[in-house]
Amino acid sequence: MRLYRLPDSLIAVTHDRAVRLPRLTLDAVFAADDPAAMVGAAWKNGEPCAPPDLSQPIPAPVESQEVWAAGVTYFRSRVARMEESEQAGASRFYDMVYEADRPELFFKATGPRARGHRQPVRIRADATWNVPEPELVLAVNAEGRVFGYTIGNDMSSRDIEGENLLYLPQAKVYRGSCAVGPCLTICPPMSAETGIHLTILRGGEVAFEGSTSLAQLKRTPQELADWLFRENEFPLGALLFTGTGLVPPGQWTLAIGDVVRIRIDGLGELENAVGE
Repeated sequence: MRLYRLPDSLIAVTHDRAVRLPRLTLDAVFAADDPAAMVGAAWKNGEPCAPPDLSQPIPAPVESQEVWAAGVTYFRSRVARMEESEQAGASRFYDMVYEADRPELFFKATGPRARGHRQPVRIRADATWNVPEPELVLAVNAEGRVFGYTIGNDMSSRDIEGENLLYLPQAKVYRGSCAVGPCLTICPPMSAETGIHLTILRGGEVAFEGSTSLAQLKRTPQELADWLFRENEFPLGALLFTGTGLVPPGQWTLAIGDVVRIRIDGLGELENAVGE
């Protein structure tokens, strides 16, 4: 089942049937012991409606939840981070965290600051090497259980992070750096063969295109969620980016006007233009 957060209510879509859930909120879903059962019960009393128009902007499927992210969870990500930080002498730390039991976890955004489908993302004006990072995002309830998934774009300034590891928050957390959507999909655990696909358009033409799969993810989604909830609490649940295994090569950088499309098998496609 797919949940879309529209300005006036939630809309649930399954098997080409859409219903409006006016008395249900995402905060209630994330706080529930059994989110799937809660949504299923609301579905029975929902009001039939038209499905969301994906050609139009759709708010991010998040309310009061914090948005966090895991890093260096794919081998390709480890290589990329080591390359960008080599001159600063910090490359070995990415190698160490990739092999360690404890993952890298960092805060990404508050719910209201997350951009949705067809809403603009941004690149930092004081950065010269900016990339999108296509990621599977976990929906984790208040008890720390993964119950659903969405698509995420972890916008990153690679030159800032590469200059000094202590600059990571500035490279990752800024206005327009986080996009998720277009919906929250409640479903069983996703297959390791699930594909993640990135397309970047510049002037209407493909400037970069690539794919990876969840088979390249070193840690399981629930393992990452367990680490996030260790010694922490999220009364209204959380969203957790799981890291990227797909980045443009070399010094390739985004430009204002580029369009980033991230598709994950079974979850749909998240599209964001790079704005000012």
